Amino acid sequence: MRLGLGLSVQHPPEDPQATRFAEHVAQVRAARAAGFSHVWASQHYLSAPYTYFQPLPTLGRVAAESGDMALGTGVLLLPLHSPVDVAEQVATLDVITGGRFIFGVGLGYRDVENAALGVDPRARVGRLEEGLEVIERLWGGEPVSYQGKHFQLRDVRISLRPLQQPRPPIWLAANADAGVRRAARLADAWLMNPHTTLPTLERQLALFHEARAAAGRAPARAVPLIRECYVAPDAKTALAEAKPFLEGKYVAYRAWEQDKALPSGESFAHDFETLARDRFLIGDPERVREEITRYHARLGITDLIVRVQWPGMDPARVLRSIRLLGDEVLPRLV
Repeated sequence: MRLGLGLSVQHPPEDPQATRFAEHVAQVRAARAAGFSHVWASQHYLSAPYTYFQPLPTLGRVAAESGDMALGTGVLLLPLHSPVDVAEQVATLDVITGGRFIFGVGLGYRDVENAALGVDPRARVGRLEEGLEVIERLWGGEPVSYQGKHFQLRDVRISLRPLQQPRPPIWLAANADAGVRRAARLADAWLMNPHTTLPTLERQLALFHEARAAAGRAPARAVPLIRECYVAPDAKTALAEAKPFLEGKYVAYRAWEQDKALPSGESFAHDFETLARDRFLIGDPERVREEITRYHARLGITDLIVRVQWPGMDPARVLRSIRLLGDEVLPRLV
């Protein structure tokens, strides 16, 4: 199993932002030393009450610190963007990383983002599907003409192709069952989200495999999962140190109406202990190893992306968690 670091690029606005970004650079160095396999940055706009470092420039900077680790967007909100721009930006990052870029994309769910960027929320699915088709064709390096509902091109050829051939891997995030089926049809992998409980993920992963087989596609080689994760020397300390910051993050998620995008039967309307059950990986190294092993046994995950920091958290504790994952958890995983 490969372990990835999901950079928690949200911070309180009163914090010194240059310092916070320098801490992310230090986290990537620590993850590299600890044996992590990849680094991820996500995307949102208008992210009050927090700031938000955008993923493409963030990944471009940390590529200098990542060594042989892969880098990925987890995720880029593709319906908000021009596919020509994204094709060239990602091709550039693939070259910068020596062909180690993973293109993670998603629909997004926040009306405020769609409105500010002039996108009709009802067009998101169409823009995602057309955008992926256009990007894949552009990465082929030949002139592309395309007449879609949302995008039109006439003899357009991008100036730089990605290093990976035929293209970088595409991992599509999805919450609802319809999105899982879409990922089976359009992407190389379904990027399972950090918000859904294990039993629901298990049901949806079976749906993904069934939909992929029905579409005549080969089984997915990657089975990636994102999870909130915090490791401390003992379980009591881990819970005490993670709880206030994770609680604050999920209060913000409720304000963003993230819970409305969850699969049927899922909710954030719980006390912390219930919210954490089958959703967060928090504890001492042994407890976290056991939980990861349980996820692997039930989902067959190949890549676990851990988010080990939330707005306001002490950066020294973040680095300690990364080191414990590398020293005491990762070596004992399958």
